[in-house]
Amino acid sequence: MGAGTRPGEGSGRRGELDVLRALVVVGLVFFHSALVFSPDDDFYVKDATTTDAVTVLAGFGVVWAMPMLFLVAGLGARHSVRRRGPARFARERLLRLGVPLVFGTVVLCPLPQWLRLRAADPAYDEPYLAFWGRFLSVRPDPADVPFVLEGEHFETGHLWFVVLLLTFCLLLAPFTAILTGRGDRVAGAVRRRPVLLLLPALPLAAVNALLGMEEDYAGWNRWAYLLFFAYGFLLADDERVRVATRRAAVRVGVLGVALFAGTAPGFVAGDDPFTAWTPAALATRALFGAAGWCWVLAILGLLDRPARAPRPARPGRTSPVLAYPAVAALPLYVLHQPVVVAYAYGVVGWSAPAGVKYAVIVAASLATVVALYETVVRRWAVTRWLFGMRPAPRAVARPEAGPPSAPAP
Repeated sequence: MGAGTRPGEGSGRRGELDVLRALVVVGLVFFHSALVFSPDDDFYVKDATTTDAVTVLAGFGVVWAMPMLFLVAGLGARHSVRRRGPARFARERLLRLGVPLVFGTVVLCPLPQWLRLRAADPAYDEPYLAFWGRFLSVRPDPADVPFVLEGEHFETGHLWFVVLLLTFCLLLAPFTAILTGRGDRVAGAVRRRPVLLLLPALPLAAVNALLGMEEDYAGWNRWAYLLFFAYGFLLADDERVRVATRRAAVRVGVLGVALFAGTAPGFVAGDDPFTAWTPAALATRALFGAAGWCWVLAILGLLDRPARAPRPARPGRTSPVLAYPAVAALPLYVLHQPVVVAYAYGVVGWSAPAGVKYAVIVAASLATVVALYETVVRRWAVTRWLFGMRPAPRAVARPEAGPPSAPAP
């Protein structure tokens, strides 16, 4: 246990969650490519062939994927506050999230909107630079907090995740000491009564049911993500909670599947489950919120199985396999959607089966995003800064007989 660590707190980075976060980001390439073939979603570019199967399969991802990203971000925030203190934490998050948010919104987000117009109207021939100026024509919209700007074509697009994450970090920064103390007491209660692990499902169900679900934010209400972020900060790294989560993972997972199955009638038939105030729609949203917590909790527990023969820890060293996804996740996220939309725009006109077009969009997008990250983003100090990465570690001269050491992320 490291110095200054409370009893029950984890003292190191959970590498399996870094890998999970990167897998979710990569999965978004598959997800957004599939929306090209979905009949329900208003994606930027649509293929002439659509199928309801995409909508059904997407549901299995939206119920847990973005909530997991926010929960893992909350856990990371706890580590950061522990190292830096609340004030430095807020400044660091403003830099590492605010800069890529502004850069991505100004440079990357206009392209999908421009391609949307071109795909909808073959006669549309406005030059991209002219549209770019209109995209940046914005006005204040304080009612849509935290998305406080709007325009005819302006949007933050897929960067809504960064907007919300930055907002949550700044909202919670002044209260981190209180939250840490409350989390310690809650963890003690969970150790005595593991059934309390299910309690966070109730506020999530209430927020989704009463405030409504939002299609633009992966099906969840935006403030439900604040709860996932806070739960990650409060509980995810406390050893007492981790032990209870590991033990309950399978049972909670079964409960989550049952709750998710209970949403099927509401999503398939009846009034709009996202916003309607009928009893069936309210119940559907509540079940979805509770199911999401159960899925996230089960995945955390199943991934947190201790190794049978752990290797001795070597201070200052991080496995390159774990270090790569830890530093690449945010740049890959910022890059992925404009790339997917660009390839979809070029592919949907092909006279090929939808499955072939989908495979081409996914494969080409993944290859391009990784290539951009490897050859542009991570190689230069200015691009690392623009994409929220820390400066590249400097090589340290070592004695010739000494073993090489992997740089920390």
